[in-house]
Amino acid sequence: MRITKIEDMHADGGWRNLSFLKISTDEGLVGWAEFHEGMAGPGLTANIRVIAEKVIGLDPRNVGAIGARLYAGTRMAEGGANAQATAAIENACLDIKGKAAGLPVCDLFGGRYRDRLPVYWSHCGTYRIRDPKLFEKEAGVTPIRRVEDLVTLGKEVVRRGFKALKTNPILFDGAAPAQHRPGFSGLAGSPELHLTGKVLAAIEDQLAAFREGIGPDTGLLMDLNFNFRPEGFKRIAKAAEKFDMTWMEIDTYIPEALADIRRSTTTPIASLETIYNRRRMLPFLEQQTVDVAIIDPQWVGFMEAYRMAVLADMFDVNVASHDAHGYLSSLMGAHLCAAIPNFRIMEYDVDEVPWMNDIVTVSPQVEDGELIVPTGPGWGTDINEEAVLAHPPRNVGAAHWMLDWHRARGAA
Repeated sequence: MRITKIEDMHADGGWRNLSFLKISTDEGLVGWAEFHEGMAGPGLTANIRVIAEKVIGLDPRNVGAIGARLYAGTRMAEGGANAQATAAIENACLDIKGKAAGLPVCDLFGGRYRDRLPVYWSHCGTYRIRDPKLFEKEAGVTPIRRVEDLVTLGKEVVRRGFKALKTNPILFDGAAPAQHRPGFSGLAGSPELHLTGKVLAAIEDQLAAFREGIGPDTGLLMDLNFNFRPEGFKRIAKAAEKFDMTWMEIDTYIPEALADIRRSTTTPIASLETIYNRRRMLPFLEQQTVDVAIIDPQWVGFMEAYRMAVLADMFDVNVASHDAHGYLSSLMGAHLCAAIPNFRIMEYDVDEVPWMNDIVTVSPQVEDGELIVPTGPGWGTDINEEAVLAHPPRNVGAAHWMLDWHRARGAA
């Protein structure tokens, strides 16, 4: 079996674009992977197109050898978009390998430890305030205008069967609610990333509203990303102790700082989603920086994600998959969570546009707050190319090559 063609495809995902990699073979088998050209991977499509040329003619079932070749060619700029480009190619090859063997991907890694995976409602409230017109008009969700509306949203989380939610800092002091994200936006509050008393009070009010809505038995998580310095992270984690958090999520590239934050509070700390391989992960584990390690198989590749999870298990650290992308990515994450012993909980975006189910041939199935692990070969789903064509990217700033691809496919 040989790789004959590699294509990228793109669709409107509402508040972001969805991107997929398709690998075709001379035996008719096709493999799929999802990738995301957002703030974590600008220029990723162009990167994939360049390095993909190196694997044409290779046997896609030799996933390890393909990954090693691509890593060797990009190791001078390790991580980031290079890692994500390699991951997309590896993941699509794994889909082919599973299909060729007639096995789900998780069964290629020793089989599943579990068939159902507890998930948490990710970005709860965040997406609804970030793009309110989209979600109110096309998804029919209740608008969020005041911090008190988070109480109602918390009750919705419980009513729909989810056992936990994760949110991000939201400020309600302007004409409309806004996410506090200076570490990503580069706007007000950046680059100093200082935690003000006003922002700290807003975070406490937000957590109090959610806790009131979900009650004492539903998990409460918050993701602070890169939006503060260690001093600010410590103050927030300390203030959050009264809310009985499942975890406070923090991003930093400094193991010593994260270890110090963890020691300063009883609030559990989760991190490492931006750490792209075992070598970079090891110092964080050695210094006991986290209660939960977050790993993204879309970003680092399923094989490396599995190895990172095994490494975390050696340090008695459980793993939560990072799956803040589309439905194919969610199913890729489900295979990882099923295949590792040290699983904690899985991320899952609930607020999506109605046509998300049309993009994949088999959608994720969530029952009573648990995602059912797919049983079909490969990832257990494929991409519906007609649905992709029916929903070209429309986001402001969408790269014109995405639109060119749709025009070319439509004219074919």
